[in-house]
Amino acid sequence: MHSPAMHSPADGTTTVTVLRDVRPWGGARSDLHVAGGVITAVVPHDANAPTDGVVVDGGVIDGRGLLALPGLVNAHAHVDKSWWGKPWVSYGGEGGVQGRIAHERAHRDELGIPGVDVTLAVLRESIRTGTTAVRTHADVDLGVGLRGIEVVREAVAALGGAVTAQVVAFPQDGVLRRPGVLDLLDAAAAAGAEHVGGLDPATIDRDPVGQLDGLFAIAERRGVGIDVHLHDGGDLGAFQIELIIDRTLRAGLQGRVNVAHGFAVGQLAVPRQAELVAAMGEAGITMTTVAPIGAAPLPLHALRDAGVAVGLGTDGIRDLWSPYGTGDLLALTTQLARLSGFRYDEDLVTAARIASADAGRFVGRAVHDLVVGAPADVVLVDAENVPDAVVRAPRRALVVAGGRVVARDGEVLV
Repeated sequence: MHSPAMHSPADGTTTVTVLRDVRPWGGARSDLHVAGGVITAVVPHDANAPTDGVVVDGGVIDGRGLLALPGLVNAHAHVDKSWWGKPWVSYGGEGGVQGRIAHERAHRDELGIPGVDVTLAVLRESIRTGTTAVRTHADVDLGVGLRGIEVVREAVAALGGAVTAQVVAFPQDGVLRRPGVLDLLDAAAAAGAEHVGGLDPATIDRDPVGQLDGLFAIAERRGVGIDVHLHDGGDLGAFQIELIIDRTLRAGLQGRVNVAHGFAVGQLAVPRQAELVAAMGEAGITMTTVAPIGAAPLPLHALRDAGVAVGLGTDGIRDLWSPYGTGDLLALTTQLARLSGFRYDEDLVTAARIASADAGRFVGRAVHDLVVGAPADVVLVDAENVPDAVVRAPRRALVVAGGRVVARDGEVLV
């Protein structure tokens, strides 16, 4: 049977028009038709159907009956910080948030951080393992100004659509305790950052009301979202979430505010937890987690039932905060499932959805799934079903981003 020749862009990747014989979410064998980087049809696979006349300006890819998932979404990353691809950097400095901030500030310049080369390296590794969209925090402080955001934008552009990114202007060194940072955050939002970030308003700035008021003022003025790192646990963390809920409702920013980490939510007694989770759902607040080993697991089912969307992210990947991390979000999904005590099939599928389809909202997508109208972001793995894929995190056989093959058999093509 004749198959039309594939169109190959300058970087050697292939533009897909038909991705044949795949099993979306482990279901029936199907063919995905693609045009303009979007899925235009999902039809039952017919091994005897001719391909002539179907392909107009692209390639037919044989999915060989492999399991198909939507492209993975890294909802909490720091791609401006990584030393991935450089010689090994030994861990040093003091522990804790304050200690890591100080160590990073003392040594980032010698590693060329932030830099386009290091950011490209970690993004390519993420693409290789199936990530096609990222919400990344980029440091904004008096030492680097807005250079970290510029680096991220340049690296993403160099990859030509292999990954898309939304940026959080992130005040890693504090907001109010460093005069001028609020102005930098405002400038970042004015220049196109999709979100402004915050960091432990009580323990970093010692002024939770002041930090949050400053962030919400920028969000209202510039029309951007808010994404706050909140490591503080117990009642102190819960109190700050309540402040965030109140300001979200008063500012009319429902659906635009995220709490990252939010360890307190997993630590509270069940009655207090249920009350807080319900209030978060009413305010349209979302959460992102990095599934850290040893942390109290978030109540994922309770959050879902309350309408609180949860995204999964890698956090830093081999940076001055920690030598750990690989950028493999599917492997991190395994960790999330284990941390959450997931064993039933439906729970393992929930974990996979958190890392993919359900996370589209964290990167500005109304739909991110293997359905008509969604971006043609597809990951193929050799797995029996979704639970098998989550438990084993097998090698990614094919990664398609925007209808373009960007990785094959564990090798990145961009």
